[in-house]
Amino acid sequence: MQYLLDRIGRGFEQGRIEFAAPDGRTWTLGQGEPVAHVHLRDAGVLRHLLIHPALHFGEAYMNGLWTPADGDLRPVLRIAVRLAAHLGRRAPALRRLLAYREEFNTPASSRRNAAHHYDIDFELYRRFLDEDLHYSCAYFAEDGMTLEQAQQAKCAHIARKLDLRPGARVLDIGCGWGSLALYLAQHHGAHVTGITLSQAQLEIARQRAQARGLGACVDFRLEDYRQTRGQFDAIISVGMFEHVGRPQYRRFFTQIAQLLAPDGTAVLHTIGRRSPSGGMNPWIRKYIFPGGYIPAASEVLAAIEPSGLVVADLEIWRRHYAYTLAEWHRRFAARAHELPARFDDRFRRMWSFYLLASEANFIEGELVVFQFQLCRRVDRLPLTRDYLYRLDAAQVR
Repeated sequence: MQYLLDRIGRGFEQGRIEFAAPDGRTWTLGQGEPVAHVHLRDAGVLRHLLIHPALHFGEAYMNGLWTPADGDLRPVLRIAVRLAAHLGRRAPALRRLLAYREEFNTPASSRRNAAHHYDIDFELYRRFLDEDLHYSCAYFAEDGMTLEQAQQAKCAHIARKLDLRPGARVLDIGCGWGSLALYLAQHHGAHVTGITLSQAQLEIARQRAQARGLGACVDFRLEDYRQTRGQFDAIISVGMFEHVGRPQYRRFFTQIAQLLAPDGTAVLHTIGRRSPSGGMNPWIRKYIFPGGYIPAASEVLAAIEPSGLVVADLEIWRRHYAYTLAEWHRRFAARAHELPARFDDRFRRMWSFYLLASEANFIEGELVVFQFQLCRRVDRLPLTRDYLYRLDAAQVR
């Protein structure tokens, strides 16, 4: 097996993983520092991992077939992410084509994909998200911010990019549990239509709107973006584009162009990759986000151009999501024992792997966050970005 590990790790010198079996045998993948140590349940686990590392590495951890020697998963995943980036440069075109075929998301399959992740159980998300239930990257605009403060800072930043006027009609595509929609209604007097494909999210969002006395200002719907009609002064989509799939990209932006008023502004907030296009990680696609895809900026821009929308700005957030995920995992680990019994040890290992592998990808891998600011008119917004950074302390504290 060492021969195969040497072949896989050929040319990789950014760290190594040492595998140890109970009988004392050891194997090494990679070269250089740092070093992470892994205990295997038996030698057969390593043979299984080598068949399809990108899928089986996470599966084997979920199933308790390997554990970090010191109990800390982070060092193992950081080296694994570096290695995956190294191997990704060798990925054949056929693999990328097959990945593309898995992203043909019809309205029906999109709803199934949403239910797979978001309809698990609200008790899970309540344990690790901020108090306002934002399930997307926070914006750490100042040192020392809490997660709650950073999520409010994100809302304030997005509101500035939308350049909202009192009474603005806003469409929130992928509204989640309603957090951003409620913020825009409460702080900017907007009339917000929030759409989601998750029945569980819809029910919670409606309950929250009524509890805050915002039922007349916010309309939450179970609706696919392709079915939305009307015209809006502003359109926002945070953390939803990752579910769209490349075959639907042009349709998505054509729909934005049709729904956006002539003097309107749209903001697309999505995870993206710094590298050229590639396939979704098979473990993430199977267990966490079926049908999903993380785009390169070039892929998004190529889909925007035929729509007639003007790209007014593209902002790239680098480590913000890593900080967000680290805090999510800290809260999850601290409260995992409170979860209902149906969330067994296998599920908890899966969720820890998901959060920590995602964090590692924002630190060691190719992931960033893109915010595309879109308009119908080239003169719709100020000439400089100055208006975005006049922070009002009351909005982020």
